[in-house]
Amino acid sequence: MGDYDPRLLELAYDSKRFILQNRSIIEMAPLQVYYSGLLFTPRSSLIRVGYLKNISWVTMEPKVADMWSSLMQILEGHTDNVKSAMFSPDGRLVASVSKDNTVRLWDTSTGKQCGVLEGHTGLVYSAVFSPDGKLIASASEDQTVRLWNTSTGEQCGVLEGHARGVNSAVFSPDGKLIASASSDKTVRLLDTSTGKQCGVLEGHTNVVRSAVFSPDGKLVASASEDGTVRLWDTTLGKQRAVFRGHTNNVNSAVFSPDGKLVASASSDKTIRLWDTSTEKQCGVLEGHTGLVNSTVFSPDGRLVASASEDQTVRLWDTSTGKQCGVLEGHARDVNSAVFSPDGKLIASASFDKTVRLWGTSTGKRFGVSEGHASLVNSAVFSPDGNVVASASWDQTVRLWDTSTGKQCTVLKGHTYYVNSAVFSPDGKLVASASSDSTVRLWDISTGKQYGVLRGHTSFVNSAVFSPDGKLVASASWDKTVTLWDTSTGKQCGIFRGHTSSVNSAVFSPDGQFVASASSDKTVRIWDTSTGKQCGVLKGHTGWVNSAVFSPDGKLIASASLDNTVRLWDATKTIEIIETHDIISIMKFSNDGTYLHTSHGILQLKSSLYSGGNRELSHTLTHSLYVTDQWIKCNMKKLLWLPVDYRPSCSAVNDTANLIVIGSASGRVTFISIDFTALPAAYLHPLLQQHVRASLDLLAVKSFDELILRLVYF
Repeated sequence: MGDYDPRLLELAYDSKRFILQNRSIIEMAPLQVYYSGLLFTPRSSLIRVGYLKNISWVTMEPKVADMWSSLMQILEGHTDNVKSAMFSPDGRLVASVSKDNTVRLWDTSTGKQCGVLEGHTGLVYSAVFSPDGKLIASASEDQTVRLWNTSTGEQCGVLEGHARGVNSAVFSPDGKLIASASSDKTVRLLDTSTGKQCGVLEGHTNVVRSAVFSPDGKLVASASEDGTVRLWDTTLGKQRAVFRGHTNNVNSAVFSPDGKLVASASSDKTIRLWDTSTEKQCGVLEGHTGLVNSTVFSPDGRLVASASEDQTVRLWDTSTGKQCGVLEGHARDVNSAVFSPDGKLIASASFDKTVRLWGTSTGKRFGVSEGHASLVNSAVFSPDGNVVASASWDQTVRLWDTSTGKQCTVLKGHTYYVNSAVFSPDGKLVASASSDSTVRLWDISTGKQYGVLRGHTSFVNSAVFSPDGKLVASASWDKTVTLWDTSTGKQCGIFRGHTSSVNSAVFSPDGQFVASASSDKTVRIWDTSTGKQCGVLKGHTGWVNSAVFSPDGKLIASASLDNTVRLWDATKTIEIIETHDIISIMKFSNDGTYLHTSHGILQLKSSLYSGGNRELSHTLTHSLYVTDQWIKCNMKKLLWLPVDYRPSCSAVNDTANLIVIGSASGRVTFISIDFTALPAAYLHPLLQQHVRASLDLLAVKSFDELILRLVYF
């Protein structure tokens, strides 16, 4: 290695990490490697430093880590929560199983999906390779264990016998047996060559979550929701020991490589170590803040990795019992973690639908520390656009300076999820609605709580100020809308009539009416002075998420889970707009001719009074909005969002062309766009015509060719 320039080695390493991080977008939209790939790469990356200066149209960049972390790759493809992942014996493949009823195979060197095993008719809970790597056994809610040929992906056996779902299956060290753990409270031993049952291990008094063979194949350890780990003699089929000590469900158990220890993971937030010879507890590993779903030993037995509801994988030193690393990055519960055969990688499977591969050399993740500790429910700009308020499951509201993207205040006081936050018309107060059944008012200049509005008997979904700021209307799961006096904090009205949760409420421009949107599929109109219901708008076939008045107060637009937006006058629907997406946020333009929504612009034509269906249309010079994986401009994909930056909520300031994205991980991201510097293909069609007229002067045949020239310039 001494013959190589260290700078060349550093560049090679940096290039490898860059390619692995951006593999999926390179395959899907290669040009995004010059935009998204660079923007979301760690600041110290040599590739980023060398090429990022070419993205002149991004004027506020997203905050990213300083350096590469232990996270090597993110494997995307499952359409629902990933229950577990397992390496093949040679470490070249990972098999992952999901609530989407599939087993997927991945190449660990490239991160590419190389197979989908389909056949189960229920959720798939686990998959494991045979010792020679030629077979895969998968366990499912459909009460079967299925065998698959690894090389062809074909199903080659179905093992039946359990009376309820099978939670896990594992091969014996010689590959001749499979032990399956089931919700029928049993572990069954199955012959892999004949498919016949050759033993039933009975004794647990509740669901058996997992079973595993000892390294010599003579024992099976089973973990159960009865709070115990049990050891079984596989030859005799008899129970040999019961390990008691956990105070809640035991979710998994695993032998150390030498068979001398068993580690168990529990909903009591601990991992416990047990000596198999003395049958006594010899260690308790504590540190997780949520239930522990699984645990596993490293191949050399020196480390234990545990996967938890707290969204982390933690590494522990088995000799000292001390925590020696935390792998953070998943946006939801981590269901399982497993070491590669050489111990250099860990694969973790999560509710966030991803499998992540981590390097074990550091056990550290260099991330962006500033942000919420859990999912961000809503983000909203202040009236002057200088501040953003974000509301989170971490029970806080956070205020952010939009000019710098930095957090400037944390508002603490709620005792449960904060579902939404909104500014008063003068921008001096924030009202936050919480699942703790309260609305809280905050003075943003001091960061202090200004008042607590109590009265709802269930979760409060949203709160909104009246146009003069004197009232707050709150919408709740208790099926009511409540009015509050902001100066006194007292309740001054309750609107009852909805038959299900009220999801949002909004004042008319003159403050005389409130429109409420509900899961009962209706919008109801209320007179704020009398408290009486003065209209019910029926027609949606799904929950109604939101409603908003037109600037003159004569029309109401409502958005529903039925994938439509309806425009209403006082009594009836006058237009139905098919959206193809669920719209959660809407507001009318100042002239009432279009709707800003969470999925772009909805144009309202002059013929709207005659009714009829209309598709999405965009007629503005520019329109920014955020979808699941993309920031879009005028219906075109502008910037791809990596998994960790994808939205649980978003807001757009059209005046400043500033986007704020709240993510499930708690991250809040600011990105600002300069439309004058955008490639021509993203401009409004009329402006494109002017640009097209000048292409001949540049001897360029298409926008794509022009973009390519600019990128490579």
